[in-house]
Amino acid sequence: MKLALAPMEGLTDPIMRDVLTHVGRFDWCVTEFIRITDSILPDHIYYSFCPELKTDGKTAAGTPVHVQFLGNNPEMLAANAAKVVELGAPAIDLNFGCPAKTVNRHRGGSVLLDEPETVHLLVKAVRDAVPKHIPVSAKMRLGYLDENHTLDNAHAIEDAGASWLTVHARTKADGYTPPAYWEKIQPITEALKINVIANGEIWNNADAKACLEQSNCQDLMIGRGAVTTPDLTLCIRQNQDQAILSWQDLVELQQRFLSGQYKTEVGMIGRYKQWLGMMTKAYPEAQALWDQVKKLKQLDEILKNLTR
Repeated sequence: MKLALAPMEGLTDPIMRDVLTHVGRFDWCVTEFIRITDSILPDHIYYSFCPELKTDGKTAAGTPVHVQFLGNNPEMLAANAAKVVELGAPAIDLNFGCPAKTVNRHRGGSVLLDEPETVHLLVKAVRDAVPKHIPVSAKMRLGYLDENHTLDNAHAIEDAGASWLTVHARTKADGYTPPAYWEKIQPITEALKINVIANGEIWNNADAKACLEQSNCQDLMIGRGAVTTPDLTLCIRQNQDQAILSWQDLVELQQRFLSGQYKTEVGMIGRYKQWLGMMTKAYPEAQALWDQVKKLKQLDEILKNLTR
């Protein structure tokens, strides 16, 4: 079974990827989406989204990092894909799942699922632009406002030459409201010859097993569940329902996070509080720590509370 870390804007950034692959057992990660419009981006933009390009396209733990693009211009997607592969990207992923209104309003992300022909054109343009040994994949939802084109989009992605397809088991209209409809991935799995990876609402080992069974998939992409419970991949691989990491292990993980490079101290503190807030759902110790640090504005003060 392969387990991948999902691309989540503002969440699975380089620091989070470093932390989660340091402790978890992911087969690969995917960057936050890089929006492509009408130009070839300068190198520093790629290195900002994916500093792992400077280390053979891998995190410090050796986990490959795939670069994800979002856009609707086939020529520019192709040109940027070719360039980022030259910089060291091990694989390219295309985003047809983002539900954000701003993105959709500019014909990006999930809104394109109403245009299977466009989906095919974009995937094929990128596939044709990069060397054959470089995988090109796509991530989609079940649809935009409905599921009328689910199989049309899946076939369009396969026929364009994608190596695999990841399916978030909800439409854009569903947003992130539970449940995820894992059973609706099964018709896609049965219809395609390429591998289909299931994604959505996998919070624990029981969810992982249920998702695999209902979707008829062999592999999973995990998002918020992996951030909330950093040892989730270990639990899934060892078929354990109880946490494997101790709170002290997680303290060390948080120290690693806070030692990472971020643009500003304020930004780092905000990112850390976001993560700690998510972990309160899984760890009572995180809730106690959150109560202590939620109003703190200095990094050294937070570190003192973390190590008490």
